Amino acid sequence: MCQALIKIKKAAQKDISALSKLLLALLENKNIQVYQDNVAKFGIPEDYVKNAFAEETLLKAAATGKTTFHIALDGDKIAGFAQVTLQDDYIAELERIIVFPQYVRQGVGTQLLHKAIIDQKQKGTKTLIANAGKDEAHARRFYEKNGFTQISETLIDAPWGKKLTLVTYQLHINR
Repeated sequence: MCQALIKIKKAAQKDISALSKLLLALLENKNIQVYQDNVAKFGIPEDYVKNAFAEETLLKAAATGKTTFHIALDGDKIAGFAQVTLQDDYIAELERIIVFPQYVRQGVGTQLLHKAIIDQKQKGTKTLIANAGKDEAHARRFYEKNGFTQISETLIDAPWGKKLTLVTYQLHINR
């Protein structure tokens, strides 16, 4: 599972369908780190998560033309993904980067981020925004290590009814 074996590509419809199936299967195991870090920590209801990663939801997001999925492949296995959505002509949001357990700490997240940045530069995006929960130390270090700067910290009402302190980062990619 060496970093050199990982290929990053823009996800096609069949890739997004496979990604949804993998995410939903992974999230059935509530003891794994990806579930603990991305769901349990925030008290997100199971139905909300299942809907967010449902094949129909992901395909609908991609069909808008504003959302791009990049997947990391180890051969034919999905190692992780990044989801980026254009907010306007100049700003895009890195909605999520998820690296699957057996590929963590092997540079896959960084490769996904770099591919997303290249793609957004080609689209003329000037700023990439990313959000992390205040308590998500690993995610926050990842963004800071990759040149993002913190621009705000906001207490929000999450869609599932909890209060959440969100830290927003930005990265200027085209000046």
